[in-house]
Amino acid sequence: MAKIMLLGSGELGKEFVIAAQRIGQTVVAVDSYPNAPAMHVADAFEVINMLDGDALDAIVASHQPDYIVPEIEAIRTERFYDYEAKGFTVVPSARAANYTMNRKAIRDLAAKELNIKTAAYRYATSAEELEQAVSEIGIPCVVKPLMSSSGKGQSTITKPEEVSRAWSYSQEGSRGDVAEVIVEGFIDFNYEITLLTVTQKNGKTLFCPPIGHRQEDGDYRESWQPMPMAEKDLNIAKDMAEKVTAALQGAGLWGVEFFIADDGVYFSELSPRPHDTGMVTLANTQNFNEFELHLRAVLGLPIPEITLERTGASAVILSEGHSHNPTYDGIDVIAAAPKSDFRIFGKPSSRPNRRMGVVLTYDAPGTNVEDVTARAKELTAKVKVRL
Repeated sequence: MAKIMLLGSGELGKEFVIAAQRIGQTVVAVDSYPNAPAMHVADAFEVINMLDGDALDAIVASHQPDYIVPEIEAIRTERFYDYEAKGFTVVPSARAANYTMNRKAIRDLAAKELNIKTAAYRYATSAEELEQAVSEIGIPCVVKPLMSSSGKGQSTITKPEEVSRAWSYSQEGSRGDVAEVIVEGFIDFNYEITLLTVTQKNGKTLFCPPIGHRQEDGDYRESWQPMPMAEKDLNIAKDMAEKVTAALQGAGLWGVEFFIADDGVYFSELSPRPHDTGMVTLANTQNFNEFELHLRAVLGLPIPEITLERTGASAVILSEGHSHNPTYDGIDVIAAAPKSDFRIFGKPSSRPNRRMGVVLTYDAPGTNVEDVTARAKELTAKVKVRL
């Protein structure tokens, strides 16, 4: 069986490790802090600063993994090219990891090389450059660090006096050592989706039923599957996703995000790994959840089809404050509710607005997805993180 080195050991990594353990794989979980969620279920773990290239080299050399699977952005990804040259398999590929860990690389690939429709955008490396970029793009606009995750450092500018604060906030939320930001023109979209896309080593590219989601402060709060949408728009999104993933190369599951507006489909972002909004698939909405799909694609196991089995929704459990030993009230309420489930991630500490768990609800295919999502929100409101 294979040895997998997981770089980043949060809640998504934990579910990936569980999927790997179920079919007998060996996993080394790596993160910057001890007792990270995926470490609870892995065979071994390492605690390092993954932006330290020498430390990264040392654990790769020590463990000799068959697969290197990144789960977060804050990694010295340029080392991945060396690992591939030495015979290690980087998931999905060194090229994909380097492009998608940086919003500049992936946006330029989509817009300039592949001619895929995106929002108008500019880059800025200082508060002064940000002010100039905003004047060119126009207000309202969105500012994002080139390297960040879960909406950290992201803000919407609605008036000129917000530019300075947007720059400061972007630097607070940036991951890694990249200070540059992207400024995007605001799209008046009707809704946004995540299209989970699976590229295979020896098979065709597959797509999961579209996932709708709601974001707040740049981070997702609820997601639901399937997202009702026009077949024409879904086909355009699939075509865009297939073009981008083919250009980036490699096998695995990709979380590809789109805005759907009156004037068409806009490519937004892409992650070369399971997506947070895809946690809805833990409600068994599909024949394989997103973590099982990622694992099978990584290992080269055939995936003949992806089928919708249920209507489902997820809603996140957030912490309101700091704690070094969080506990939870209201779990019994979820446990007693029909057609529902939950996950507590097992993070060793909490902070304001940190995701600590997720509530899952489901029903038969064809059930009104709004009703299923409303139940998830109602149940989540009954759970409190005790500080």
